[in-house]
Amino acid sequence: MTQDSRAEPPRLLVMEDDSELAEMLATLLGGNGFAVDVAEDGQRGLHFALSRRYNVMLIDRRLPAIDGLEVLIRLRRRAVTTRALMLTALGDLADRVDGLNAGADDYLVKPFEVDELVARVRALNRRFLDEAQLVPVGDGFLNMSLHEVTLPDGRRVALSPREFELLRMLAVRPGAIHSRDQLRSRLFEDTSAESIVDTYVYYLRRKLGSGVIRTVRGFGYQIGAL
Repeated sequence: MTQDSRAEPPRLLVMEDDSELAEMLATLLGGNGFAVDVAEDGQRGLHFALSRRYNVMLIDRRLPAIDGLEVLIRLRRRAVTTRALMLTALGDLADRVDGLNAGADDYLVKPFEVDELVARVRALNRRFLDEAQLVPVGDGFLNMSLHEVTLPDGRRVALSPREFELLRMLAVRPGAIHSRDQLRSRLFEDTSAESIVDTYVYYLRRKLGSGVIRTVRGFGYQIGAL
């Protein structure tokens, strides 16, 4: 996003069935520089999140039509990685764990302090802005900024620096076949270790699935699918 004063404001989706609270959130966050859409039930929220691009989502845990937790699970399965803050009156540890396991990036229990909510939304928006270009890997993608892979079901897998560099080199040229010698000379200081490329291919397959890297017999490797 550029620093041009005409640049579009960050987009935020509020999924909240309490009309008064939804209006308050839209006014509050709109006044803090966000362009806010409101969905009053889970079905509409799911539709908005799948058809539009947002920086941050605020999701009430208990929504009509589709529960907020189920909405988030479905979005993560569809590889929607928009930063999500779950708002809920359910403050037990088990409820918070359920929300985080479903793919929430943060969790705030009602009633909440307005200043804290705004600070948390801003923090999630900064994380969105810090993300660089996302490189497709099959139905998932490689996050070039965070050095992690988002799987088709929405789960995120962190990579070591060498795993990341190997996968990046394959992913940015999806049709190319790279020989072991090419990969070893470009990515590893110890070029005498002939099996080092195979070792890191094994690591990536173990983390991401056997299909993430294809072996082209007699030639080398190319990117596969998650």
